[in-house]
Amino acid sequence: MSLKKSIDIPIGSPMPEFELKDPNGRVYKSKDLMGKNGLLIYVTCNHCPYAKAVWKRLVLAAKFAKKLDINAVAINPNIHPNYPEDSPANMLDVIKKYDVNFPYLVDETQQVAKDLKAQCTPDIYLYDSNGKLFYHGRVDDNWQNEDEVTKEELKEAIMLLFTGKEPPKIQKPSMGCSIKWRDTVLG
Repeated sequence: MSLKKSIDIPIGSPMPEFELKDPNGRVYKSKDLMGKNGLLIYVTCNHCPYAKAVWKRLVLAAKFAKKLDINAVAINPNIHPNYPEDSPANMLDVIKKYDVNFPYLVDETQQVAKDLKAQCTPDIYLYDSNGKLFYHGRVDDNWQNEDEVTKEELKEAIMLLFTGKEPPKIQKPSMGCSIKWRDTVLG
């Protein structure tokens, strides 16, 4: 496990367009995923301890956002032969385990993760309804223990977006396992 942090991406950067399948083969297009007020994108996976620790919180944030007409999607770029636990078949188990009520998509070529400039799992993005980056940071201030969270940065960013306010001035990076790029020997 190699700890990485999300990189600084300029607020207002355009959301890359994409078309990906879920583990059952259903195709989703980014333009169709956009909610009336925006789209949350979680680049994540099944096996990373950081991702596992926040899956439940990501699902809750997505439910909160949905009430505000902001949709959510999760994207798994870790389709790598050295990491079978991140396979599409195992994604179905994660969907069931965490009651994921939004698409969890397979980034088979890893191109969407590259286009997003994703570095880690999870890497979290919040785009406004015009497809402009509003927030790129962590879910909250304690990935290890949700009972000790004192600041829910993602939820606060969702509220700022919904109420038409400016993006948060301080956006602390998400952190997690490195993405298992197929063009690296060890992944």
